[in-house]
Amino acid sequence: MSIRDVVIVGAGPSGLATAIAAKHFGLDYLVLEKGSLVDGIARFPLNMVFFTTPELLEIGGIPLTTPYDKPTRAEALQYYRKVVDTFQLQVSLFEEVTEVEAASAEAAAEAGVTSLFLVHTRTVRGVTRVREARNVVLAMGYYGAPVMLNIPGEDLPHVSHFYKEAHPYYRQRVVIVGGKNSAAEAALEIHRAGGHVTIVHRGAAFGDSIKYWVKPDIENRVKEGSIAAHFNANIVEIRPTEVVLDTGQTLPAEGVLLLTGYRADPDFMRRVGVEINAETLEPRLDAQTYESNVPGLFVAGGQVAGKKTGTVFIENGRFHGEMIAKTLAARQ
Repeated sequence: MSIRDVVIVGAGPSGLATAIAAKHFGLDYLVLEKGSLVDGIARFPLNMVFFTTPELLEIGGIPLTTPYDKPTRAEALQYYRKVVDTFQLQVSLFEEVTEVEAASAEAAAEAGVTSLFLVHTRTVRGVTRVREARNVVLAMGYYGAPVMLNIPGEDLPHVSHFYKEAHPYYRQRVVIVGGKNSAAEAALEIHRAGGHVTIVHRGAAFGDSIKYWVKPDIENRVKEGSIAAHFNANIVEIRPTEVVLDTGQTLPAEGVLLLTGYRADPDFMRRVGVEINAETLEPRLDAQTYESNVPGLFVAGGQVAGKKTGTVFIENGRFHGEMIAKTLAARQ
């Protein structure tokens, strides 16, 4: 089996940008993705509109065109498919990386490389294999890993940490937990599709980061009473037909959306040997190269953020890959 220069874990914008740069510098690369292409964006609500403008989502110098001021989820998916086809990127979809193992110095020396990683994978059909690489880039993002509340009933079938569309909630009583963009937009869509929405938020008001055209809308719906809201409250239990708040109240619910945010997986990085800040959950990295404390192991995109998910977006994470590829090319 040949040893690749770099295996990139994750086919989101940061992973794809890394692959484009790796190809530009003549590196032997492969992108592995456990789901569909840009799986995090594919999980977004069907009617989502990005907060940013098209040029800030672009990678590889390929323009993202839209007739609107801001691109939609559908346009972004089409764009990233176009990028992969344009550059003929080597991407293996629906192949999950289950473990990244740093080989011993002796094994690396025997293979004639300074560092060697064994990348264990499993496809959706259950096929397993081990790939070898001199370097690994973790670009898995964080949208696939929701922040769990760890309360009774969180695993019930009518509970979800992801919101897709409003139609299934027509004439249903829906409790939405959260006070930022995801919760506000889901509440408005479901309300206008005929659902009966109640928001539960631990804060005293909606977050300031809500899109400027969404915030007055959700605040006005709450003010007029068409959407109910419980602030300074938390859900402590979910039952088949209701939820229980820490205030002692119970709210009827045929559907529960726990839109409490997402976070990169620190345990995956720890298992490879990456040092994780106990407070922020950020990996220890070289600020210039994005190389971790494990030689040859790099981190890009949202995986860099730890708990600070509001600091890394597509807009800035897309540049991590170029810096990483430049570093690897210089070492070659």
